[in-house]
Amino acid sequence: MSAESTGNQNPPALKSLDASLRLSVIPLSIATIWLTVTNKEHNPIYGDVNFTNLTGLKYMVFTSAICAGYASLAAIASFVRCFLTKAWLFFVSDQIVAYLTVTSGAAVMEILDLAYEGDQKITWSEACNSYGKFCSKMKVALILHALVLCCFIVLAAISAYRVFSPFDPPLSSKEVEDEDEPTT
Repeated sequence: MSAESTGNQNPPALKSLDASLRLSVIPLSIATIWLTVTNKEHNPIYGDVNFTNLTGLKYMVFTSAICAGYASLAAIASFVRCFLTKAWLFFVSDQIVAYLTVTSGAAVMEILDLAYEGDQKITWSEACNSYGKFCSKMKVALILHALVLCCFIVLAAISAYRVFSPFDPPLSSKEVEDEDEPTT
């Protein structure tokens, strides 16, 4: 199928889904940032804990800020004409932001795992017994961050569709063999 036979490469439903996902990423990312930055707890025995004590949480805040900023710019840019010329830019950018979101989410998941379970081999005790409110807020922030990731996975698929749909699909090995055989 060629680009001419596919008709409209940007169906209205796909464009509205794209815009909706990009716009929903913004409040989710801002909520993740707010929950993480305001998350602190005092324990009279062990002292204070806040997001600046953990590099993984700072990385998630940084990534969430990138997600919110990029989603804002991309939502605005998607309504500007000449969308097909931006398809590759969206494709690459959506992929990069999705991977950043995966890595920051994985870092926070590891922190949460250590905070809840500890690591007895290296005498690291679980911290959530002493900092329950901090751990609960961190869990909610991680869930919001995971929702942002889900949005970017769908956005990456949409942008991949936009980039690659104008091209013919590759031939299977059976089709190549059929083309190579002489017709009798």
